[in-house]
Amino acid sequence: MDQPDQLQPSPAPSALRGRLLRLVPAVASALCGVLLYVSFPPRTLWWLALPAFAGFGWVLRGRGWKSALGLGYLFGLGFLLPLLVWTGVEVGPGPWLALVAIEAIFIALVGVGVAAVSRLPAWPVWAAAVWIAGEAVRARVPFRGFPWGKIAFGQADGVFLPLAAVGGTPVLGFAVVLCGFGLYEAGRLIAERRRTGAVRRGTAAAALLSVAVPVAGAVAARPLVSDKAEDGTRTVALIQGNVPRSGLEFSAQRRAVLDHHVRETLELAADIKAGKTPKPDYVLWPENSSDIDPFANPDAAAVIDEAAKAVGVPISVGAVVERDGKLLNEQILWEPGKGPTQTYDKRQIQPFGEYLPLRGLVGAINKNWTGMVRQDFSRGSTPGVFDIDGAKVGLATCYEAAFDWDVRDTVTHGAEMLSVPSNNATFDRSEMTYQQLAMSRIRAVEHSRTVTVPVTSGVSAVIMPDGKITQRTGMFVPAYLVQKVPLRTSETPATQLGILPEIALVLAAAGGVGWAIGSGLRRRRAGGA
Repeated sequence: MDQPDQLQPSPAPSALRGRLLRLVPAVASALCGVLLYVSFPPRTLWWLALPAFAGFGWVLRGRGWKSALGLGYLFGLGFLLPLLVWTGVEVGPGPWLALVAIEAIFIALVGVGVAAVSRLPAWPVWAAAVWIAGEAVRARVPFRGFPWGKIAFGQADGVFLPLAAVGGTPVLGFAVVLCGFGLYEAGRLIAERRRTGAVRRGTAAAALLSVAVPVAGAVAARPLVSDKAEDGTRTVALIQGNVPRSGLEFSAQRRAVLDHHVRETLELAADIKAGKTPKPDYVLWPENSSDIDPFANPDAAAVIDEAAKAVGVPISVGAVVERDGKLLNEQILWEPGKGPTQTYDKRQIQPFGEYLPLRGLVGAINKNWTGMVRQDFSRGSTPGVFDIDGAKVGLATCYEAAFDWDVRDTVTHGAEMLSVPSNNATFDRSEMTYQQLAMSRIRAVEHSRTVTVPVTSGVSAVIMPDGKITQRTGMFVPAYLVQKVPLRTSETPATQLGILPEIALVLAAAGGVGWAIGSGLRRRRAGGA
């Protein structure tokens, strides 16, 4: 007698579960990228970078290159999409999405490298070096690079900060990434021991050292951070004149912006005369505080001279200047009764902001974008160090603060303090201002110099050589800051070593990837035999 048909269990739930499980690494990678973003300013959650990289190590370890490429790209999107959203504040989402799509490719390639070296002994060391190699490339290409999002720039409030004085942003970033990967490896080994009851000592020691060495190094580096004056002190004033309105149209009100900075300087002069604030030795105006060329416009020169005479000390003025057919973003030292005596032309100009690469292609996509940058700025060629009555003030104008070499060579050319005149009005109240302020804090520790940040619309700040902010303004308010600051002449190891730590880490990354590729080829040959 035939048996009745039996109901067979449907395979659908099992298949669905399998597909969902395959999505876990992709979702985890994107979420780890978001976690890394959350570790950046204006939040002070620097320590979240560690679990972000621990999770990134988990999704990449042992992967093939194709899956690692995709997972790395997702990590890059999770990190950079929110981090760089400010780039689309005034121009729409197109440029923002294009920038993120390109920059995430570099992180995708880093993911391939991390996956490759994850099979090596002491793999967190090689993997952290691969990450820094990726940052080194991003800082140089395309269009002379875009270092925004370096791991070091998220660590201004972190315990690893003193390592900036040891080897700059590459060493600081390497320590953070190494510690994150090391935490994952330590957790993996603990789980393996519980499962099998045994772990190789060498592997365990490497995991432990990956966490312990960066922390111990940061503690050992603390004596390198000092606020002691080595060439006396100077009293400096920062002027934040504010702008009539935020966004790209602030530049349409050039005379109003200049008048705002003159008015705030006259307010400072009145308070000095009334004994409300000490008289500074010099005054620092921000980038674009005079978009009217004072060399070509006597009325602009007259009001700047009025401000200099009223306060009675030199003023560093941020101006847009046309000279010999070239448009320059220039800092001008304007002395009362003498006028302009020294100048510095910005060297690292911003692609798609101060000059337009691929102008024909961009114009074909959107003619409005070419209209925003009608004439390209030209680059300066020499480091900016103003000698103001014996005090040597190094200049890194706005975007330049992101580039290691543009800040370092002002110090090697004698700067005893640094100033980062900036104009962030274009980006409204976005996180861009706080991200850039954190960069200046890293630079202060990296080179053991006071850093002042005069900004048109805020946040302006005074930063001590230990990276601490002692005074700051609000955003979109007129204000001035006056403070006595130390001048320093000694050089940190980071200043002395320059690019060498980065070169060493890039070579280590190349060596690790080469070793991993060679080992893989040997395994395949042995398997084929």
